[in-house]
This record gives sequence, C-alpha cells and structure tokens, in this order.
Amino acid sequence: MFQTLLDKLSAHPGLWGFLRRVVEDGFDAEKDVIRRELDPWRDRGKRQFLDFGCGTGEFSICFPPESYTGVDIARHYIHYAGRRRPGRYAVMSGAGLGFASGSFDGALVLGVFHHLPDDLVRTTLADLHRVLRPGAALLVMEDIPSPRPWNVLGHLMHWLDRGDYIRQDDAYRALMQPYFSLRRSYHIKSGICDLAVYVLDRLDQWEAVESEAPVFRRVGE
Repeated sequence: MFQTLLDKLSAHPGLWGFLRRVVEDGFDAEKDVIRRELDPWRDRGKRQFLDFGCGTGEFSICFPPESYTGVDIARHYIHYAGRRRPGRYAVMSGAGLGFASGSFDGALVLGVFHHLPDDLVRTTLADLHRVLRPGAALLVMEDIPSPRPWNVLGHLMHWLDRGDYIRQDDAYRALMQPYFSLRRSYHIKSGICDLAVYVLDRLDQWEAVESEAPVFRRVGE
C-alpha cells in the first residue's frame, strides 16, 4: 500500500521534489558537500560536470549552468528539469552513457546506486570511468542503514524507500574498485536520512572506449 502510494507520488516530479526537500531539510547537507568536494564554481567555464541520476535537476544550481549536464533514466523527470532548471539534460541509463570518452572533469552520483543491483552498479562505474578525464573526481552520496538506532523516522524512510539495495559502507566501497580509488569518506545527516559520502579519484590504468557524444537541446524545443 505505502509502496504504491510512493510510486504514484514519484510520478509527479514537482510534488515528489517538494516532499523530498521536506524530508531532507532542503538538501542543505548534500549541497554543502558538493561545494566543498567538487568546488564547481572554481575556474568557471573551464570544467564540465556530469550529474548521473539527476532526477528533477535539484542539484543543478550547485554548478555553473554552462558546465552542468544531468542525465536520468526517467523521461518525465528530465522533461521537468529541462523546462525549469539551468543546464543540459538527456535521458540515459548507466548501461551506456552516450558521451565521448574524457568528456567530464567531475561527476556526481547522489542516491542512485541503492536503486541498482551490483552488476548494474559496476557497469555504470565502468562507463563513468570512461567519460571522465584523467585526474577527474567522482562524488558519490548514498543511503546507508542508519547508525542511529533512535532515528525511527530514518529507519521508516528506508523501509518505504523504493531502492532495494541500501548497502553497508564496505559493500559500496567494494563496488567502486577497481575503477576509482577512495580519497576520503564520511557520513552526513540529511534531514532524517543518513548518507555516506565517497570522494573518489579516477584510476588511469583502465582503458576508455570512445563513443559518439549526443547533441543536446532544451526539452520542449
């Protein structure tokens, strides 16, 4: 019953985004991490960033518009984001990112991997490695089982969450090898939710495979 209700709510991007902002205190904690770890506004216009699983484009405001590209598998989210948020958007999945190798200087993956099984996470990380340039950083933030037993609402949110793969910290770390090395990790509290933060560096020994980059247009043009 609750799962059906969540599915219906998530079909309405504006309402779903509002509810998530309420639950996660306006995403202030995540936005602080993005500013600190990716420093997107430094050297404005000289770096490109990918937001994988961008949803409604909530975090596009953390990046210069000319440097931000958001992708998501949900077409109705991309349509919503393209009409209301700055940046560029495209419908894509982790099974194959349609970008040329070395297209981005940094990438954000926020709350995506806990929706994906291990094999698809590995496929996604391999392609993220390919589209990132040497020396690029990958910032991952993911739901983890709450370390606070008294956080009843947080545990309830995980029970209701549509993601079936909320993992322990060591499981997330194992999936990110061998494509990325962990620079640092820590936990944050986002409203009632507990998240793990992983700041990763692209390992250079993996060969990238070239693919054709897509042509972007604003949704609705």
